[in-house]
Amino acid sequence: MSSAVMEPVPVTSQKHDPAWKHCQMYKNGDRVQLKCIYCGKIFKGGGIHRIKEHLACQKGNAATCLRVPSDVRFQMLESLNGIAVKKRKKQKLSEEMSGNFDNPETSGVDVLNHNSGLNTEVDLLPVPEMHEQNADVLVNREDTVINKVGGRKKKGRLRKAPPAANHNAIVLSNMENMNSKKVHSPVHMAIGRFFFDVGLPLDAVNSAYFQPMVDVIASHGPGVTGPSYHDIRNWILKNSVQEVRNDVDRCREAWGRTGCSVLVDEWSSERGKTFVNFLVYCPEGTIFLRSLDISHIIDSTDALYELLKKTVEEVGVRNVMQVVTSSEERYVIAGNRLTDTYPSVFWTPCAGHCIDLMLEDIRELDWIKVKLELAKSISRYIYTNSVVLNTMRRYTFGVDLVDIGITRSATDFMTLKRMVNIRHNLQSMVTSEEWMGSPFSKKPEGLAVLDCISDQSFWATCVSIVRLTDPLLRLLKIVGSAKGPAMGFIYAGLYRVKETIKKELADKTKYSTYWNIIDRRWEQLQRHPLHAAGFYFNPKFFYSLEGDVHLHIRSLVYDCIEKLVSDPKIQDKIVKETASYHSGTGDFGRKMAIRARDTLLPTEWWLTYGGGCPSLARLAIRVLSQTCSLILRNPIRTPLECVHEKKNCLEHQRLSDLVFVQYNMSLRQMVLSDKEQETLDPISYDIFSIVEDWIMDKELISEGSENSDWTAVDPPLGNTALLGPPIDDVEALGGGKLRVFSENSCVINWGYLYISHCNVQDLMIMKFLMG
Repeated sequence: MSSAVMEPVPVTSQKHDPAWKHCQMYKNGDRVQLKCIYCGKIFKGGGIHRIKEHLACQKGNAATCLRVPSDVRFQMLESLNGIAVKKRKKQKLSEEMSGNFDNPETSGVDVLNHNSGLNTEVDLLPVPEMHEQNADVLVNREDTVINKVGGRKKKGRLRKAPPAANHNAIVLSNMENMNSKKVHSPVHMAIGRFFFDVGLPLDAVNSAYFQPMVDVIASHGPGVTGPSYHDIRNWILKNSVQEVRNDVDRCREAWGRTGCSVLVDEWSSERGKTFVNFLVYCPEGTIFLRSLDISHIIDSTDALYELLKKTVEEVGVRNVMQVVTSSEERYVIAGNRLTDTYPSVFWTPCAGHCIDLMLEDIRELDWIKVKLELAKSISRYIYTNSVVLNTMRRYTFGVDLVDIGITRSATDFMTLKRMVNIRHNLQSMVTSEEWMGSPFSKKPEGLAVLDCISDQSFWATCVSIVRLTDPLLRLLKIVGSAKGPAMGFIYAGLYRVKETIKKELADKTKYSTYWNIIDRRWEQLQRHPLHAAGFYFNPKFFYSLEGDVHLHIRSLVYDCIEKLVSDPKIQDKIVKETASYHSGTGDFGRKMAIRARDTLLPTEWWLTYGGGCPSLARLAIRVLSQTCSLILRNPIRTPLECVHEKKNCLEHQRLSDLVFVQYNMSLRQMVLSDKEQETLDPISYDIFSIVEDWIMDKELISEGSENSDWTAVDPPLGNTALLGPPIDDVEALGGGKLRVFSENSCVINWGYLYISHCNVQDLMIMKFLMG
């Protein structure tokens, strides 16, 4: 008897269960069967619930899937346990309980105003008139008042204290009661004891895998037995290695379609040894290959070249579009040798490091250095005194002064921008009766802080600095993001930066200083064919050019075509197809395609509208799918150094696999995370190396000082909603027509410094604050 042919059946949009995304539906005669897309197992009955049990690895009516990704498994488990439903019910109940706060007349916060000329996160935060010294302020990050730009105003749920209490203190007693069980939960205490006992980093609770772990344990009820030491070392690690390798295999499958970038990240240990990590980037994700100790060959360009060559061959020469390294001379030499050996591979210096150096150079300009030091002195005074820190956090409603960036220079300018945005709150704080009546305001440092925060010329200069550096900060965030490739934005982004600086300063003798900084640091990348091609293939920028494409850009694109495409016939096809792209004809000229230039990602735009020019679209997608930076937005904490120590060969392999799992899970977490990491405390030792200039006093306060009691400090609320709706960094680079400046449009004038911005009052305030 011949079996019926299985015909694929499309999954309709009416099927809302999350498990439908992870299976395929077939029709075998009159029966409908489901197939797991990960292991290929076919289910002849049981419906989507059985597939869900299979993916969740729950013992029941279905066999467990051995190849399902961990994030999918957790999602299916949550769906089975009804966790998502419980969360929605809990949120609805919370909203009903706090519904009496929806009256704007009882709100303790005014609606934010956005009438400043500066494109800031917030222009004026509400401030209380007066506070008790030790009043508690509980502000939930969702219970705030936000006025979205161009949108309607939303009412907050903050209310004033009861009449019998202090009328000027904002107290959310209902939130305190609702969260009391959560704060004092024995579950939390048990987790805390475990963290403290084994010395886990405290920000490990921010891991994407932490809450799913808690959910799985809770779903099994009391009496769950934890894994043993040998379970963790053996079968659990073995299964985790297999899960990660499955993820790596999915990335490898994409290399041939989108191309990939080999990232060479060099770092030094506390013991003075130098290591290098080899990673591979594609839009599907970044994977960690290996880490090597190069302390003994660090000055050998031949050895570095051999390492690069071996890695490119392992990944596949046809797959590798570029090798990204630092811009040190030894990597320049090794990279150029590599491109001679493999003509289809580019060597590219790290664009993120290049932008960071621009910020460092700008930071060293005399007038900017003075203002930054004044701002740091204010911050140090606040963050080294528990009472003052609590007062500041009350007046800013949980918004901290320090804004943590991915580098020290980024942190400096991001924090200055944050201080500009909450300057009205700071001014209200230092002019309040509470401040004037405190002993801190009468000290020389407190008087200096009052003078500086009240000085309008100080803030005016800070606003200018923020306007000059904000485009560079946004560009650094774009190139350092793990969410998507940045190759299509770096070239145009730098031109937008120069446009902004020119518009801000107008006078060529002024803006030429900053242009020269940008041009000097961008020299290695300015004529890089991949970056020029990324700009050329991004329709958002290409069609916004004033006039025709500059000849030097078109020449660099041709260099890219000749290098990446070896077949002359295909080269000719690509060049022929560029005519349609230039003129915007065919599908490129559709109204939908024109609208989508600003709404779709560049790769999605080419996938959607590039069908009429297949050879050009294929090249565009491969170019636009590359990264251009080694700087990662979130640091990765992995014990790489232990792998390079001599030990038992069996244990060495186990450690290698452990590092392989940890590093790749960290990389995947950055892509999976849909929300920003929970706000860190600026005074935390975990980030001390980046923020030390802003939070560390020149002299340590004595241990017996009442002002150094950390238990008296209110935790940061991370109330970032008060800073206004987030602004898309790509959109913030600017719209409208784009002018590409000629390469020699700026005359170098390094001797011109803005010392005139510094006055005697600034120097006197600095003297008081710095001691």
